[in-house]
Amino acid sequence: MEENKRVLFVNSEIIPYTAESTQAIIGRYLPQGIQEAGREIRSFIPRYGNINERRNQLHEVIRLSGLNIVVSDVDRPLIIKVASISSARMQVYFIDNDDYFHRKAVFTDPESGEFFKDNDERAIFFARGILETVKKLRWKPDLIHCQGWISNLLPIYLKKAYKEDPIFAESKVVLSLYDEFATEEFSPKMKSKVILPGIRSRDLDLLNTPNGINLAKLAVQYSDGIILGSPSFNPELEKYLAGVKIPTLPYIEVTKESKEYIEKYNEFYNKIMNNAL
Repeated sequence: MEENKRVLFVNSEIIPYTAESTQAIIGRYLPQGIQEAGREIRSFIPRYGNINERRNQLHEVIRLSGLNIVVSDVDRPLIIKVASISSARMQVYFIDNDDYFHRKAVFTDPESGEFFKDNDERAIFFARGILETVKKLRWKPDLIHCQGWISNLLPIYLKKAYKEDPIFAESKVVLSLYDEFATEEFSPKMKSKVILPGIRSRDLDLLNTPNGINLAKLAVQYSDGIILGSPSFNPELEKYLAGVKIPTLPYIEVTKESKEYIEKYNEFYNKIMNNAL
């Protein structure tokens, strides 16, 4: 029964909190559509520094905040905020930390145009922050839908570091891939920063060359289903995707008004959760 299935959305963008884009449209309307189809949902996004807390009525959830997450040998406090999209009857949870998410830009320095040097740590903190928060909520997701590069570490954390946790023991992962930041490079030390108990160095060999393409490949390796969110990709990634034997939903055009992609995604969720592919 669909009514009993829980879907966790891990978003990199959601309107009205971030600028309008395909990912931001999906982040806004897909969870609403899935909820209206009878499923329980939770939706997460980073609390970027250019999100106006007062205008969007964000407030801290004290019972969920207070945990420290160690990244690169530094304890960093995890702050959880929440806001409501009343027209959708939907709450959005925000992963916040002063060091990672208070700058007034999303992924690139507005002056230099360069990828932030700590984007690897921001992705680590975001993925682990979500998993720890969902544990605190004691909310067992049947399926986790990750979209956007900043969510790409969640699949390996879920399948390796958190696989024994009863909250996530039966969770499936669907990954939406986009043609974004393919050639951007992360810190040379990214691989060692990602390691947690349950994750071996060899599990992360793709991060010997830590760039956008290899991070996407790593996410694909630990996902149960793939959704192609762009009509085309970097040729290296396209070649890689052609060789993987993971259920894949082809690209579907997305607009604010379209409902087709929501129906197709929901059907795909069913197949992944029911192992029908």
